[in-house]
Amino acid sequence: MRRTIAALVTATAVAVTMTGCGSTQDAEPRAAGAGLAPLSDAEQWRISDAQQRLIKECMSRKGFRYWEAERLSLEESRTQGYVSDDVAWARKHGYGSRIRAEQERARRANPNAAYRQSLPGERRKAYDEALDEGVHAPVISAELPGGGTVRKRVGGCVAEAERQLYGDPETWFRAEKTAGSLQPVYVPRLMADKTFSAALAAWARCMERAGHPYKDPGAARQAALRQALETGPAEAFETERKLAVADATCAGETRLRSIGTERETHYVNELRGRYGKALDTHARLQQKALTRAIGIVGPRA
Repeated sequence: MRRTIAALVTATAVAVTMTGCGSTQDAEPRAAGAGLAPLSDAEQWRISDAQQRLIKECMSRKGFRYWEAERLSLEESRTQGYVSDDVAWARKHGYGSRIRAEQERARRANPNAAYRQSLPGERRKAYDEALDEGVHAPVISAELPGGGTVRKRVGGCVAEAERQLYGDPETWFRAEKTAGSLQPVYVPRLMADKTFSAALAAWARCMERAGHPYKDPGAARQAALRQALETGPAEAFETERKLAVADATCAGETRLRSIGTERETHYVNELRGRYGKALDTHARLQQKALTRAIGIVGPRA
């Protein structure tokens, strides 16, 4: 039962997982595969929204209601990554704390969880089987580049939606986990890179001149989080917004984002000898999913 509830939350909140403002380890690798450019945020969200629509249609065929995840606007869905140089976005949203709070409220108010809970026992069991097959679902696994193995159960309408978009769920799972888990391999090299380190130092000097003595964007965001715990919501957001604006301004002046992107691409591409096949597969399946998603749902506004 715990897994089914988790599947409900995951399936309904796919659209909240990419709006992070975390560290470099949270960023998506930027290597193109098989000559294909990485998908944009808008394109990746279109795939996620299509997956929601497919799950809904599948559950309906099996006699159950299913609510698609509440869609954020394209502006609110923007991926921030390690550093942002978008001053206008920062001036309006800070580091995105209010967006994340709204996402969390939507997650807690998930109508699918309430609907499932309202079903009688046997009907609830049938719902679980229809959604993801619960503990009876097949288990697939993938080896991570940094070591270790991850596994997931994939069945029911969740698996059917993945199959319609990507093809074989196991092939997609392995490619996705490889492409999305290269960070522990290349991030130490990136952080030691002289060009990137120089840009980061220039960013820190710029921030200090603006009255914000932080060593990197992660430290600035942590300071905003601490402020939120120590003051009221309105004051905390104003502090967050000013700090985010300074952060983005300094990132633009020092080219920290563009330099970081270029050096990240360099170090990911160095790994293509070992992981190129998985990266190519990942890019190819994403493009296939996008083509199919375009025929299922429209773009976010």
